[in-house]
Amino acid sequence: MHRFANPTQFMRIANAIYPWVAGLAVILFVVGLPIALVTSPPDYQQGQTVRIMYIHVSSAWLMMMIYGIVAGGSAAFLIWRHPMANLVAKASAPMGAIFTGLALITGMLWGQPMWGTFWVWDARLTSTLILFFLYLGYIALNDAFEDSERGDRAAAILALVGSVNLPIIHFSVEWWNTLHQPSIMKLSGDGVKSSVDGAILLPLFLMMGAFTMYYLAVLVLRLRSELLAAKIRNARMSQVAVDAAVGQPAE
Repeated sequence: MHRFANPTQFMRIANAIYPWVAGLAVILFVVGLPIALVTSPPDYQQGQTVRIMYIHVSSAWLMMMIYGIVAGGSAAFLIWRHPMANLVAKASAPMGAIFTGLALITGMLWGQPMWGTFWVWDARLTSTLILFFLYLGYIALNDAFEDSERGDRAAAILALVGSVNLPIIHFSVEWWNTLHQPSIMKLSGDGVKSSVDGAILLPLFLMMGAFTMYYLAVLVLRLRSELLAAKIRNARMSQVAVDAAVGQPAE
């Protein structure tokens, strides 16, 4: 893992997978969106509102996965001082916040016709809202200190502490009596079992795959941008040091 601490080595791999994940994202969106929003059958209970689920579940999957990546990258940064792990976490957090916000909004749009209200303070919704605030807190802490390393450490600690919220979100529908529907897929001794018809599962998996590939593609672009910004900052600091050494004012 330590060899990937070298930005050049890490980005060589990231740049190699970028065309594949970007291409897969386009293909899955082109195939999945018409099926999800047009040709898939309505649910026998939810009717046409089931189409919100294709965006909602995909966003919820990404918000959980990305926070796991943020927490894992933060742990690697705190324990092994892994710079690229920290950079991946920082580049992922804004996307995680966007997907969490999208999950909350689509959940509210689904809740109104199904529950008769946009919002209830049940365990799943409340813990998801907390996750949204954790993302915002992580992003804010990264920029809260003049010393960037102090900000990175504070944000990483928050990410690790906040990771206890992930199992709460996942198991909330089993631990407490909530309005939110239970998981549609469960692992058992016979494999994965689903309570959803295959005609609905197909577009759901297509959209989840499309969202995941989109995240990976944007992550590579954000990493490129972060590394370029770091090079510019280092060049400016070097120029300031040189100007100070020769007694010239920095531009």
